[in-house]
Amino acid sequence: MAQVNLLRSLPKPRRNIAKRAEAKDPAVIAIARQYGEMYWDGPREYGYGGYRYDGRWRPVARDIIDHYGLKAGMKVLDVGCGKGFLVKDLMLECPGLEAFGLDVSLYAVTHAPDETIGRLHLGTAERLPFPDDSFDCVLSLNTIHNFPRPRAIRCLAEIERVCKGSASFVVVDSYHTPEQKEVFESWVLTAEFHDYPDGWLRVFEEAGYSGDWDWTVIE
Repeated sequence: MAQVNLLRSLPKPRRNIAKRAEAKDPAVIAIARQYGEMYWDGPREYGYGGYRYDGRWRPVARDIIDHYGLKAGMKVLDVGCGKGFLVKDLMLECPGLEAFGLDVSLYAVTHAPDETIGRLHLGTAERLPFPDDSFDCVLSLNTIHNFPRPRAIRCLAEIERVCKGSASFVVVDSYHTPEQKEVFESWVLTAEFHDYPDGWLRVFEEAGYSGDWDWTVIE
């Protein structure tokens, strides 16, 4: 288990922290946590502000494939796949790779690229609908923090269960300083559990999670 930066090629998002903080209220948070059209394709204060395929995940897919030595015939699962853009790009970068996704959002999985039809499952990370050791690699990018701490532990245990070995990679929200924590809390809409890295490492240990990880830090 190690910290690795496999999202380094992603463009840095443009965040108007002050505008989000002004618009943020319980009603906005409640709508965002429905993970419907407003979250994905509504105004920015509700979430992504329009989440469309632009190929930005292809370099990430290449880095994941290289890091874990993925090859045609292997099976990969993206837990919290959203609209399945990474699933699509994993298959583009490694023809023959069997990539699948799972997300709680019906809107997301029904607005996914045609290449992912039949590969995206509607469901929750707490109860992955797959047998033990089903996948050669399991990914979960910016999803696990959307659960309260006890449920986040269950999600990580599920990732561990369906992954054949330790070729898994999880990214969660975190911060290193009180100032970063303050910025994060003014921005976040959906995260129900967040902590400093040491707190997350305790969560990984309690879950028996043996894979890799990294942090999303808002600055």
